[in-house]
Amino acid sequence: MLDFFKTLLYSDLGSALNNWALLGFRVLLAVELFRVHGLRKFQYPAGEAPEVVPNPLGLPAALNQLVATFSDTVVPLLVVLGVATRLAVLPTIGVTAIGYFVVHRRDSVAVRDVPYIYTICFLLLLALGPGTRSVDHYLWQWLAT
Repeated sequence: MLDFFKTLLYSDLGSALNNWALLGFRVLLAVELFRVHGLRKFQYPAGEAPEVVPNPLGLPAALNQLVATFSDTVVPLLVVLGVATRLAVLPTIGVTAIGYFVVHRRDSVAVRDVPYIYTICFLLLLALGPGTRSVDHYLWQWLAT
């Protein structure tokens, strides 16, 4: 069981500089996702309807909206803090990959690049974890003792 938690929580990029750089990457990526996509779920100019999330998989509308809203609002907070990072990024990877491969598959490269870049960035966080500047790191240290 401890091996599972180590795989989930432990992340050290080997040097302080690398771990600080990963913190900066996490924060900038998450803030941008929330600022551009998360806030649109709640704020919209007068006279316009809230953002409608495409539903290419035919999920129930409420579930589709919930997953998209969660991945654009809650996940960025978890990523900034480094809380359950490897699990937290999964919904966002799913939403952005579906955006790239399904929703925007016939669009121009200029439209497709946004979900592509988000998918690649969150896949990197899935692989690397949050680094030592994270709640995950301190939680792992607590569990390992």
